[in-house]
Amino acid sequence: MPPRPPEDFTLDRFATPIGAMLIVSDRDGFVRATDWDDHEERMHTILRRQYGAGGVRLVDGAASTVVRDALRAYFDGATDALDAVPVRTAGTPFQRVVWDALRAIPAGATRSYGELAQSIGRPSAVRAVGLANGANPTGVIVPCHRVIGADRTLTGYGGGLDRKGWLLRHEGAAFIDAGRGRDG
Repeated sequence: MPPRPPEDFTLDRFATPIGAMLIVSDRDGFVRATDWDDHEERMHTILRRQYGAGGVRLVDGAASTVVRDALRAYFDGATDALDAVPVRTAGTPFQRVVWDALRAIPAGATRSYGELAQSIGRPSAVRAVGLANGANPTGVIVPCHRVIGADRTLTGYGGGLDRKGWLLRHEGAAFIDAGRGRDG
């Protein structure tokens, strides 16, 4: 059987107040991955893990108007604007369950890893939920930044804790920003 040709995805670079966002989308307008331009190599690693080595070919271009308009609205203050952005991922069934649960966290709210595990009916899977959260290929749209520590402090974020704090403050979420010595 001959190898499958790579899937062609569009790579867009979208300006935001916290840096250029990379948006990978397919020809049907589904977002396949997002990341920050200063973390582009991580995005390529996630794409290789999800689609295999050589499984994706990125072509420079613009994401759909729907995606760009929703991102623009989000960063302009309509923090629920990303709720309807279409996403298609190739993660494991467990990862997709976690990512669906992330999308259910409303803007302005946060959850701990334990609360997220509880919400999917797997209260003892806190570590697995954390790993799935970290493997999320579509950050911001699938809002992994809304997961914080059980003590309400910021925990790791692939785009950096400064961006995570900015996103949570932008959404009006309550958290403890230990790096700033105050509530977020």
